[in-house]
Amino acid sequence: MADLVPFDVTRLASATPLQAARRLLGSLLEVDAPDGTARMRIVEVEAYGGSPGSPFPDPASHGYRGPTDRNRVMYGSAGHLYVYRSYGIHWCGNISYGPVGQCGGVLMRAGEIVAGHDLVSIRRPTARTESQFACGPGNVGSAMGITRELNGSDVSSPDSPVRLYRGPRIPASAVQTGPRVGVSSAQDQPWRLWDGRSSAVSKYRRAEPLGALRLSGSRTDGGRSGS
Repeated sequence: MADLVPFDVTRLASATPLQAARRLLGSLLEVDAPDGTARMRIVEVEAYGGSPGSPFPDPASHGYRGPTDRNRVMYGSAGHLYVYRSYGIHWCGNISYGPVGQCGGVLMRAGEIVAGHDLVSIRRPTARTESQFACGPGNVGSAMGITRELNGSDVSSPDSPVRLYRGPRIPASAVQTGPRVGVSSAQDQPWRLWDGRSSAVSKYRRAEPLGALRLSGSRTDGGRSGS
């Protein structure tokens, strides 16, 4: 633990969506769960904004229609864990960014396990390789033991069960950007970033257009950045 440097969440407090995503990419997430502790290097992220009238209105965000009891973490202080359920099965984790009162979240889409491999192999028995342990946001939640009970955790506090640390710098030449995965509105917003060197990055899937249906920002992978 002595070699781990806490992530400076003040760097997220005034960040734009892309800045927040870039600053979180490559950082280390450590989670204490009842069955043990695991740590991963974040290799794929996806940023989401807020409601109409905000600096970054985003109809694909769970916070687009305003704050609720469920998405309130996204409107709070930067550097807190927002947890939502995908497909009613998987828990997904986001890190809040931006000033208090302004909605923002960065979804952790994929990671490389760097500590707790034996534990994660039990949590993810269907993964055929280690690169599949935390490939996709639902698998990140399963691999890291993220549950709704961890919602609101301050990732900058050493006493928190969810902690964020600085990771090895990813060179700019390795950072790739593209549209977000599976969102049915604002589909071409290039707010997904990933480490092009990593085999743990998830596959891109474009959602079907909603057509005449009212835009709700739903995703084909079961949820937006907020809920």
